[in-house]
Amino acid sequence: MVRRNDHTVLDPPALGEWSPVLGVSVVVPAFGGQEKLDLTLASLAAQGYPSSLTEVVVVDDGSAPALRLPELRPENTRLVPALPGGWGPGHAVHSGVLASEGEVVLRLDADMVVFRDHLEAQMRWHHLADYLAVLGDTVFEEGPFHDLTPEGVRRMVLAAEWPRRRRENAARPAWIAELLEAVAGPAGAAHRAWEVFTGASFSVRRAFLEEAGGIDPALSLGEDSELGYRLAQRGAVFVPDPEAVGQHLGVPATEHDGPRVLRASRPAKEDRIPLMWSRRQAAWRSWRVPYAQIAVDTRGQGYDGVAAVVDGLLGGAPADIEVVLSGEWSKAGPGRHGMLDDPDLDVRLLKEYYRCEPRVRFCEGGFEPHPDAPFRLLVPAGFPVAPHALAVMAGIADRERAGLVLTRGGGPRLERTSAFARARLLGASPEDLDAVVADVWGTAEADRDAVAATGEAPEPPPSDWDRRLKKALRKAERAEEEADRWERRIRALTRGRWTGLTLWGTR
Repeated sequence: MVRRNDHTVLDPPALGEWSPVLGVSVVVPAFGGQEKLDLTLASLAAQGYPSSLTEVVVVDDGSAPALRLPELRPENTRLVPALPGGWGPGHAVHSGVLASEGEVVLRLDADMVVFRDHLEAQMRWHHLADYLAVLGDTVFEEGPFHDLTPEGVRRMVLAAEWPRRRRENAARPAWIAELLEAVAGPAGAAHRAWEVFTGASFSVRRAFLEEAGGIDPALSLGEDSELGYRLAQRGAVFVPDPEAVGQHLGVPATEHDGPRVLRASRPAKEDRIPLMWSRRQAAWRSWRVPYAQIAVDTRGQGYDGVAAVVDGLLGGAPADIEVVLSGEWSKAGPGRHGMLDDPDLDVRLLKEYYRCEPRVRFCEGGFEPHPDAPFRLLVPAGFPVAPHALAVMAGIADRERAGLVLTRGGGPRLERTSAFARARLLGASPEDLDAVVADVWGTAEADRDAVAATGEAPEPPPSDWDRRLKKALRKAERAEEEADRWERRIRALTRGRWTGLTLWGTR
């Protein structure tokens, strides 16, 4: 059992000292770049993972001239065209996944030279658990690459000479290193682990990928981040493997043209990823995927009280929510009924009042939670929940890194979607879900006065509190180091010359 994202509790076998049984489909989306593709396939031809368990599917995303397979390539390699009706990396990867058969899907850029243990290093994790998203360790190098040949690359990869020859010129983007540090270990910010999911090299069990809905073929930018987010909501553990090394032949656009790339990808990603920092700063509005589902039990409650609670939630912050009203809505049928003395008048009033509100839906029995909404807030019947309750409880969940937040003394409960999804992956029954979530993510409590309409709203923590904390800690460390340096200098200066308050020999 992995707690939060602490994959260090898993014990993968040492490279070369185990017997794999899982098949892997390496999906390589490509648009032009025949020369670099030839180098990528040459490095894949030198892998230590059994060729009998490996297939490579190169997807030509409309290249002109069309791509071809070089002579030097892995044994089981196919070239397929992208499916009609779309284009871009997401569409090409989607096409390749449909054309492949391996139990694990490994997506690889078409301009990567991977070291000999790249496939084996990732695949050993998938033999331990079926809900892991494994990331290759990608470094980047500026060109030119005219001195490289497919045969030379294959020879160097087989002999493990590639790292000595070229890696000294390569580098990992600073933001990736900082993010890996932030999410690592048992105390890491597991709710942010999906942010390390980048498309240059990653692998996921096929069944888990399909459960998450696969890669979105409509996205031409940011499709890897969006998939990583959806995998996280379904309980994934993200495993960056430093031994699955690959070298990117060239620097990605995010490094040399970052602002324009972010600008072009933001709208589609923000619509699908509620946890994006830029979306959390956006104005009041609705989105494709809500930040939270709020389930309000209306049974036995009057129209006025329920409307006051729901209107408060709709007008509060965060605004990107979906309110699910559970009640006996079938009683509000079209048949003849009394206008003022109808026993179901309050049910009719509520249904009419919110009939055209797009953020409200009606539910008669149980309902399926939105699989991509990061939080679910359950409000018991009659509880006067405050408009700020969601912000307060979500802030506690992130600050305490909890999967479940309960109200002290009884009241609303906030469930983290990814934590409950993980518990279900581990086989927890409905009766044991809370206990398993407590084990894998932990629980926290909110004061009743902090989430009830009668209480005053405490100031919620800023959305980037973890970044601010890390910055403050670094500042404190630098100040401490500076103080130590001054102390050493003063001691050296006054050694043997300190009498009373005089520094002899100095002015």
